[in-house]
Amino acid sequence: MARNSFRGSKRGRNAETNHEPEFSCTLQDLRLLMELRGADAITRIQDCYGDVNGLCTRLRTSPVEGLEGKPEDIGKRKQEFGQNVIPPKKPKTFLQLVWEALQDVTLIILEVAAVISLGLSFYSPPDTERQRKSKDGAIVEMQPLNADGELEKKKALPKKEKSVLQGKLTKLAVQIGRAGLLMSALTVIILITRFLIDTFWIQGLPWLQECVAVYVQFLVKFFIIGVTVLVVAVPEGLPLAVTISLAYSVKKMMKDNNLVRHLDACETMGNATAICSDKTGTLTMNRMTVVHTYIAGRHYKKVPEPDLIPTKILDLLIQGIGVNCAYTTKIMPPEREGGLPRQIGNKTECALLGLSLDLKRDYQNVRNEIPEEKLFKVYTFNSVRKSMSTVLKNFDGSYRMFSKGAAEILLKKCSKILTASGEAKVFKPKDREQLVKNVIESMASEGLRTICLAYRDFPATDGEPDWDNEAEILSRLTCIAVVGIEDPVRPEVPEAIRKCQRAGITVRMVTGDNINTARAIASKCGILLPGDDFLCIEGKEFNQRIRNELGEVRQERIDKIWPKLRVLARSSPMDKHTLVKGIIDSTVLEQRQVVAVTGDGTNDGPALKKADVGFAMGIAGTDVAKEASDIILTDDNFSSIVKAVMWGRNVYDSISKFLQFQLTVNVVAVTVAITGACITQDSPLKAVQMLWVNLIMDTFASLALATEPPTEALLLRNPYGRNKPLISRTMMKNILGHAIYQLTLIFTLLFVGEKMFDIDCGRNAPLHAPPSEHYTIVFNTFVLMQIFNEFNARKIHGERNVFEGVFGNPIFCSIILGTLIVQVVIVHFGGKAFSCVPLTLEQWLWCIFLGLGSLLWGQLVSSVPTRWLTFLKTAGHGTQQEEIPEEELEELNDNDEIDHAEMELRKGQVLWCRSLNRIQTQIRVVNAFRDSVSPYEGLETPESRSSIHNFMTHPEFRIEDLETQIPLIDENEDEDDAPTKRNSIIPPPLTLTGLSNLSNLQPHPSSPNQNNNALERIIPLHRDGSRSGLIPPNSAGLPPCPGSPLHSLETSL
Repeated sequence: MARNSFRGSKRGRNAETNHEPEFSCTLQDLRLLMELRGADAITRIQDCYGDVNGLCTRLRTSPVEGLEGKPEDIGKRKQEFGQNVIPPKKPKTFLQLVWEALQDVTLIILEVAAVISLGLSFYSPPDTERQRKSKDGAIVEMQPLNADGELEKKKALPKKEKSVLQGKLTKLAVQIGRAGLLMSALTVIILITRFLIDTFWIQGLPWLQECVAVYVQFLVKFFIIGVTVLVVAVPEGLPLAVTISLAYSVKKMMKDNNLVRHLDACETMGNATAICSDKTGTLTMNRMTVVHTYIAGRHYKKVPEPDLIPTKILDLLIQGIGVNCAYTTKIMPPEREGGLPRQIGNKTECALLGLSLDLKRDYQNVRNEIPEEKLFKVYTFNSVRKSMSTVLKNFDGSYRMFSKGAAEILLKKCSKILTASGEAKVFKPKDREQLVKNVIESMASEGLRTICLAYRDFPATDGEPDWDNEAEILSRLTCIAVVGIEDPVRPEVPEAIRKCQRAGITVRMVTGDNINTARAIASKCGILLPGDDFLCIEGKEFNQRIRNELGEVRQERIDKIWPKLRVLARSSPMDKHTLVKGIIDSTVLEQRQVVAVTGDGTNDGPALKKADVGFAMGIAGTDVAKEASDIILTDDNFSSIVKAVMWGRNVYDSISKFLQFQLTVNVVAVTVAITGACITQDSPLKAVQMLWVNLIMDTFASLALATEPPTEALLLRNPYGRNKPLISRTMMKNILGHAIYQLTLIFTLLFVGEKMFDIDCGRNAPLHAPPSEHYTIVFNTFVLMQIFNEFNARKIHGERNVFEGVFGNPIFCSIILGTLIVQVVIVHFGGKAFSCVPLTLEQWLWCIFLGLGSLLWGQLVSSVPTRWLTFLKTAGHGTQQEEIPEEELEELNDNDEIDHAEMELRKGQVLWCRSLNRIQTQIRVVNAFRDSVSPYEGLETPESRSSIHNFMTHPEFRIEDLETQIPLIDENEDEDDAPTKRNSIIPPPLTLTGLSNLSNLQPHPSSPNQNNNALERIIPLHRDGSRSGLIPPNSAGLPPCPGSPLHSLETSL
């Protein structure tokens, strides 16, 4: 079949077109055929169609020319077989999204709490009996809340997340929730105690049954005040700040050639400590050219002139290059005048075709003389052969085979070499060793990829060779030439790697190239520095070192290698996966390593999934690699990874800036609320004013501080790591320092402000008294201090210049200016609604002066060395493994990684803390009905509710074949770009997708190396239906949906 598969292809199609107007193969037949693999598929084709030509005839197509391309023919095929695309997933409707959101346990709690709060707002007990019933009813309503909530939580446990930031934020939220709950409870207890002492002891009033309803109203009032304190204490805008920061970063990263598929990968990249990078196309330009040649016994440091090469050798060289490179690989003219010629297809083959043109010979003439269908047999490249060979049949019945491959490997199969006279001489092992030492190692030391070009003649007198015996076929070759191919290092890569190293990130090169070439490129990039104690080994030695006598990978052996490993050469994708897993699982260093990996091939899927952050190549990457990745590099450039690190660290710092600002406001607001309620039984800041303050410190502060652009200074420090707290001691110093300043001013204005400004006192005013200048000044000064403190919050590491880069963030400037304008409008025109009266110019100037004092005070706080304040504590640590109970740890042994957020959420009291944190939204609505009961209203805006959970998961992979027959990294481009076999049938796209390998499958047992499709070694499992795209099981060789990179953008944006 291999030798006659192209005969009569045109005649078959034309004849069929004339005599059979309809297709004689149905869509169902093709579907059944595609479900078969291997020998079963061969048997089905032979039984039903005779051979692949028979199938093509029934489909009215040609295995050589494909479809005719006529519109009417295409239309009929679409009508008969359908579109040749995977249909996009039907999007969910808005109501479906709302319903799914309502299943969240937090919203269930809020729904129940809203009903309870609404019931309390209409509560007016006429007697003790109804009061008792109502009170019992509230208890009955609350009892099933915890049970249902816990049950629902168990049913809807989140998928395993690996976000470091999520674990820290959850733990911090728990700590703040506990503190807020404690302060709230303390406030209620103090109010109740004071009421009891004042009523029954100081005033000496007796307990009266008819006054029970009044007592209950007081209790409800105290409860509302307590909830108000809790609302102020909890940073409910934190989820919004995280979401804004991540969403803003993702949008901006797209301009930096980082297409983020998983939102959490953005902040995870900020903690990266190691990057395992490919070489070709990532560190290098992937534009290969031949710069050294060894031909006719001479080593040329540049491409020689054609007249220096014997005609016989030149003819063999040009013919071998023309037929033994994929016919889809071409050198095209430049797109614009003066540009470089375009390289289409496999870049290594493009370099060889470029050599043919440099020698003033056109390879296309060879291809026109020997079209692709005349190729007798093709041994395509794979990791076992490490070469590619093409067989031609001559008119006299003899055969000639051209081969190309890795120089040091293919030379071992050569028994002769062409000399300057054009004749072949015996190539002895001693000659080979000398050639390797003087030529190949010399080329490799300069970072060149060495390729050997050889041929072999099979005389007709020897009979038909056994083409399946590759060991015999690929031997006794005659060496034509050895070429050194240069793939220049991208000019921006060395500086990018220096930035990574300065930022505490170790860069490792994992490549399939020769170790000398890899070492040379690594030196040019700066991965290997002079005098460093580094390790540079090949994949074979790597496996020998990490495996025991039984061939099992041992972690303790990996731990002896990876800290010093910088270059892993001649490696397979399985080696990359083993290295990544070993680094992540290692406990040698105190900090758990956060590993980023680049990959472009299908077999890189397991490594991309295992890594904390997987980078797929947007240009050279396969769809399977992109599906397994977290971020897609749209320009395949290593420097884009450095930008991802900057944005990741910027997310982390943005969250810390927001926390520093909001916790300062919280400390002040809680203290003022508690003091005001317990001393004056009235809050200096009214409910509507607190809503405005909440809006400033939640929504506006989130936008202002979470949209700070990254700077190069982010790369001047080491990664934070998993143990670094969100709130450092320096931040705690800033929070408490500014809180002291603000509290001092607020209490001064509150208790002696009327004397300072010579105005009426606003304390102890009647319930419905008009607004006062006194409390307006307190409110105005408080807001202005927060506005100016936002500048201080921009710096979290003790920097003095808080205005640095402020004009580089127009959002920050706009929000500051807009907030000031709205504050002026509220004070002058807010009136009774905002409990404000217009202030004079002098009073405004004093308020602004006191607000500006925050900036001066900030300089004073920065001058105090943090090391002096040993009593300060940090907050926001991630959950450590030793903190997890053993029984819970055992439950997680089967998971790839402990979910810190889930471990925190498992604690019972967190449910209550979170419910109180969310309840404020409903209370604000309900409080609109309570003006007659209490002036203390809820304080949160609905805009501040958000969430960043439910990140997408990666597609799952499993490795079926653990043999080493896996294509080498960087060398698997030969498989991805080139057709599988020259004598295979290229199917028309509308009907025979995926059948290209069936044409050359023989009925007799084939060579174990003949089917070199390494894609079969990694088989995607069934994927979650929530993900877009489709990769069916057992179809690794099929191209996924063409739009899969776009379909994969199911982020939380």
